[in-house]
Amino acid sequence: MTPAAHVAAAVEILDAILEGAAAETCLGRWARRSRFAGSHDRAAIRDLVFDALRCRRSLAWIGGAKDGRGLMIGHLRRSGIDPGEVFTGTGHAADPLSERETRTARSLEEASSAVRLDCPDWLWPQMADSLGDDAEPILALMQSRAPTFLRINIARTDLATTQRALASDGIETNRHSLCGTALEVTVNARRVRQSKAFRAGMVELQDVASQAVIECLLAYARGRRVLDYCAGGGGKALALAAGGADTVTAHDSNVSRMEDIPVRAKRSGTPIEITHAPQGEFDIVLCDVPCSGTGAWRRKPEAKWTLTDGRLVELCSLQDVILDEAKGFIAPGGVLAYSTCSFLNVENEDRVGAFLKRHGNWRQLGSERFTPLDGGDGFFLALLDRKGADLGT
Repeated sequence: MTPAAHVAAAVEILDAILEGAAAETCLGRWARRSRFAGSHDRAAIRDLVFDALRCRRSLAWIGGAKDGRGLMIGHLRRSGIDPGEVFTGTGHAADPLSERETRTARSLEEASSAVRLDCPDWLWPQMADSLGDDAEPILALMQSRAPTFLRINIARTDLATTQRALASDGIETNRHSLCGTALEVTVNARRVRQSKAFRAGMVELQDVASQAVIECLLAYARGRRVLDYCAGGGGKALALAAGGADTVTAHDSNVSRMEDIPVRAKRSGTPIEITHAPQGEFDIVLCDVPCSGTGAWRRKPEAKWTLTDGRLVELCSLQDVILDEAKGFIAPGGVLAYSTCSFLNVENEDRVGAFLKRHGNWRQLGSERFTPLDGGDGFFLALLDRKGADLGT
């Protein structure tokens, strides 16, 4: 396929997504219909689609329309390419530009901050309030593709051995300063899942800030009983087990989210107990709660445009419920860890403050906030315990 054919395919897929279909569904459906497309073609089209979704507002502004054509016209103009040279109508290229499309080029200098930074209008004030002077540089970073990070499974291997194993499959990596277990993939990120190192459980795909959250928690978790109360796919549970927790139990209200944990745990050699109904007490309870996901928009750009004010209110209410439930599993001297992948104060500091107001016998031990300025996704972590508690760390 030619680059022009890639753009035409991206237009078709984007139109389906903009009508409400999931991006992965649309990409898969197109691939099944288009057996002529090789892996390189599918990767190129996927990149165009997700780049457009990350920058949906700014590209629509530049391209003059909010449909797939408008986004791709905007993408080409932003890249310094004349759309008229790509939209030719010849071969498998998209139809030529209309007179209106030719005239609609606009500069982002005329756009609002929310448009320039690809943020929904209703959410921009909260972003600006939560991130302060860092709001614009952080959201500018969120417009580009996220780096690929790996977590070294320190229960099984070490840095030098891991990097050599990855390099044998053509995968180049650098250490990342934010976390001692983190490698950033610099060459051939798409080969990771097929690599010998991955299949042998030497590495897991995990964002560096997510790893840093666990590194903060390990000072309390080593040799202790841990409950990952909102485990999802189990990335943090696996990291806790590899980092020296005595036992790790995974729970999630949606059981299907945990279906990959047994396979991942077997591959990594770090046992995880899965429970549908936690029993007893734990020294550490991690609540990596459902949230807006604003800190992970680079990886899940669709979520940026489907989040609503009403849904954010629902999430905050759910976060309060989860914290209130989870505190009942804390053993004497234990720690309750609250985590989100959100930038928003309303999901972070405000939820911790509301919890402490409801439960006067609890206190905050500390908190950490990570943003793309640190290199990874956006994450928040707060550690809480009962007043007078002593975990003996």
